[in-house]
Amino acid sequence: MKKKTGFTIASIAAGVLAVSSVFFASKFPGKEKEESKKLQCNEEKQEWNDTNKETHSFAEEPAPEEQEKKEIEEILPNAEPIPNEAKEDLKETDTQISQEETEEREEDQFYISSIPDDVFQKMQGKSYKALCTIGREELRYVHILHTGFDGETKQGELVVNKAIAEDVLAIFKELYQAKYPIEKVRLVDEYDANDEASMRDNNSSAFNFRFVSHTTIISKHGLGMAIDINPLYNPYVKTVDGRVSIEPANAAEYVDRTGEIPYKIDHEDLCYKL
Repeated sequence: MKKKTGFTIASIAAGVLAVSSVFFASKFPGKEKEESKKLQCNEEKQEWNDTNKETHSFAEEPAPEEQEKKEIEEILPNAEPIPNEAKEDLKETDTQISQEETEEREEDQFYISSIPDDVFQKMQGKSYKALCTIGREELRYVHILHTGFDGETKQGELVVNKAIAEDVLAIFKELYQAKYPIEKVRLVDEYDANDEASMRDNNSSAFNFRFVSHTTIISKHGLGMAIDINPLYNPYVKTVDGRVSIEPANAAEYVDRTGEIPYKIDHEDLCYKL
């Protein structure tokens, strides 16, 4: 029979560990204190984190709008917020002011003056021919705004007889306010005073010293007393020696006024009524 002993595997292992600890402590006496100190610091750090976990947090930086609102509130802590109704009134006021400024600027673009020197120079030998019997002082330069076929605002200029200058300006103001479409309003001199070329391009123009077609009578345009509006769609038609004359020549499809014609001027048209 084997003799029983009081040792087990666990007790042997415990003894070995105890001996090792004694040996390590005696071999490295400062190391044990250092390890113990680190352990204590880590435990204190964890305890602080656990204690302050719920009470300390880092908030996200506020959006620019919120930051601005916060700064205003700090500056005016007792100020009452602006009611929504007041905000709408302010917006409406800004819109009205903007519209008034726009109208004032547009109003400035409608004016009458003597023919500027640079404009009169361009007219020489073109609309103002050498045989012209109308004096420069009898004519006026008229600057306007009009709505183009694309719906955009365009600048326009005319030379008319001074006797109708005020009426012409007033009519074009009303047409513009009504957004009446007029494709172009340029001096005929840009077409070298060639009426056919100007009308083919649907240009609305006034003064151009000339005689009535096939006559020796000064035309209304030659006197600055007439204006062609969208002439391509409203051609001048007459019969000469049994032949129909259409001006401009490319407007034949718009001669029959009974059909649907774009930009047609008839007795019901605003341009005619004015």
